Amino acid sequence: MTAVTMAHDPATWRTLPDRSTPIDHERVAALMAQEWARFAATTPASGEHNARASRSLPLGVTSSFQHWDPYPISVVSARGAWLTDVDGRQLLDLSMGFGAMLVGHLNPVVVEKVKEALEKTGTLFVTPSPTATQVAERYQQRFGLDRLRFTNSGTESTMYAVRTARAYTGRKAIVKLEGGYHGGYDALSVSVKPAVADAGPEDAPTPVTPFEVEAGTVHVVPYNDIDRLREVLEQSSAEIAAVVMEPVMENIGIVLPDAGYLAAVRAACDEYGVLLIFDEVKTGLTAGYAGAAKRLGVTPDLVTLAKSIGGGLPLAAFGGREEVMQAVVDNRMPHFGTYNGNPLVMAAAMAVDEVCTEAALDAAEGINDDALVALDAVIAEYELPAHTVGFGVKGAVTWSATPVRNYRDYKRTDFEVAELSWLWGINRGVLTPPGLDEQWLVSLAHTKDDMDLLVGEFRDLAEALRA
Repeated sequence: MTAVTMAHDPATWRTLPDRSTPIDHERVAALMAQEWARFAATTPASGEHNARASRSLPLGVTSSFQHWDPYPISVVSARGAWLTDVDGRQLLDLSMGFGAMLVGHLNPVVVEKVKEALEKTGTLFVTPSPTATQVAERYQQRFGLDRLRFTNSGTESTMYAVRTARAYTGRKAIVKLEGGYHGGYDALSVSVKPAVADAGPEDAPTPVTPFEVEAGTVHVVPYNDIDRLREVLEQSSAEIAAVVMEPVMENIGIVLPDAGYLAAVRAACDEYGVLLIFDEVKTGLTAGYAGAAKRLGVTPDLVTLAKSIGGGLPLAAFGGREEVMQAVVDNRMPHFGTYNGNPLVMAAAMAVDEVCTEAALDAAEGINDDALVALDAVIAEYELPAHTVGFGVKGAVTWSATPVRNYRDYKRTDFEVAELSWLWGINRGVLTPPGLDEQWLVSLAHTKDDMDLLVGEFRDLAEALRA
């Protein structure tokens, strides 16, 4: 089978195979059974810990994504790019908190500055502080924001960005992308990963709202479909406050914008008087020195940041154009938070800003690019129906021979082989996120030798699949 080509944004990475042949799913099932038996045999302490934890914590975890059947791996410590689990195994961490650990576990600069804050500055004042001002000034310059406010999580930041847009425009409805995840705020919990049977036509999705959610009016459109977005704006812009989107979707693997798509979204929002919000909770510094918006050359009205900016501590932010953020200044959109910008997380943020130089991020991206090239070679050699995708220091192998441009494409990928690939890595000391559709992260602590472990176990999987 010959792959279909599709132009993607030139600031992103995607390599499609010239040829691919189908995978024998009886072979996949046999390997899956083998690998789950190996998992059970090598992780008994994780199983015991999950049984204990489940008596106090639902599912035995502190966030539901951490759980998988029969039980997840429990970790006792981490340093650099490596984890130690309760069974004493060393695991290469390629999840890295979905980007939160961009500078590596226990980064010495972060540790030094946080320790100094603990011992000399304090942990919480609930008053203005020079430390918050200093970090705000740095972010203002780095990300090109007129004004910004700190929060404690990505969910908070996306929630307050939507509220700011509503206060500024005097409108309530929003537009979001089908398959996009933006945290736990009700308005953004629509059509995160809906069942296709419930989601309506592919070119005009029906919003799917979980029962427990009170979302308000949310319009859902496909990613990379500017015509459908324009139709919705033409019909309903009088009630729409904002389009909320990840510039690069990172909840369903890595889904890249077509060349010119984001600029067209920006133009449509301008034409219809609707704000554009970029959720950069997962991109941020993992996309490059100034984030995805700068790298992709499209400026939103508001941006949300989290994960990579905090060095492992709970820090997030939202900000953007002066005119829009004036809604916070004049209290049309009251913004509160006891822990916002506290000295402890500000110390970590200062450290991250110092460590994440252009040179350091470029070096990490170079390691990621080398790994992607090596994986491309394995895919080509074994004619796997898969392809690599990358953005900044993140990468993914997507189990499809054709581009994934939106949520429905993602639903057509091979989830059985994706699960096997994920489990195969875990059993060989390489941990990627448990969602089967997430991406790996090359942190500042990873080396080429570390990424060679990923490439090596992937080659072994390819050999096993074709045996």
